[in-house]
Amino acid sequence: MITVHELTKCFDTGGRRIVAVDKLSFSVAPGEVYGLLGPNGAGKTTTLRMIVGLLRPDHGYAEVGGFRTSDAPDEVKTQIGLVTANDGIYPWLTVREMLLFFADLYGLAPRQAYDNLHVLSKLFDLGNLLNGRCATLSTGQRQRVTLARALIHAPQVMLLDEPTRGLDVLGSQVAFDYIGRLREQGKSVILSTHRLDEAQRLCDRFGLLHEGRLHYEGTMSELHAATGCDSLVDIFGQLLRPLLSGARA
Repeated sequence: MITVHELTKCFDTGGRRIVAVDKLSFSVAPGEVYGLLGPNGAGKTTTLRMIVGLLRPDHGYAEVGGFRTSDAPDEVKTQIGLVTANDGIYPWLTVREMLLFFADLYGLAPRQAYDNLHVLSKLFDLGNLLNGRCATLSTGQRQRVTLARALIHAPQVMLLDEPTRGLDVLGSQVAFDYIGRLREQGKSVILSTHRLDEAQRLCDRFGLLHEGRLHYEGTMSELHAATGCDSLVDIFGQLLRPLLSGARA
């Protein structure tokens, strides 16, 4: 379970105060995929960084599995898996070494780490890759290893920030299948992406951020009822248009 309550973050840039996230509140239930959507600069990545504990909020809180990020950051990190467009793979380690290294970082006992590695190796078809150095992996192979790394400690919450950026059709399908498995396993998932067609296919509910505020939230059927549009692209285009016009005025 993820709970975000009045989460707020400001930055000072050149003497100017910018409100990146403004009293943001939402929740994600176990087994639910929540699409956190919005244009560039809407506050999506800043929100994810506060949930993980990489940024400290100025106000409000993020809570994961009953632990608040600001009060128990280590407990929160053990419950979160993070996948971003920057894979963070260590090129001179073998795939096996890297996955076990991350298992150790999360405090897994060696036996549990090897058991999890075995399960994930089968899940992502890594058997022929485990003894090869990460520097030799193709883009699609790197992605499979990245997805496995995020699950090595069996987290209950997954944060996915543009997980299909730069991937071809086959690579994207790996990510789609992965998100489906997360839902089946009862994990709470936040997906941040600019690809609204993908979000429509993958997410159960959607939240539209603009200038750090959550302006609209709902399921596909609820958003359709509010706008009369059938696709998420058209729905968000219609909802965003007056917000962007107001920003320019």
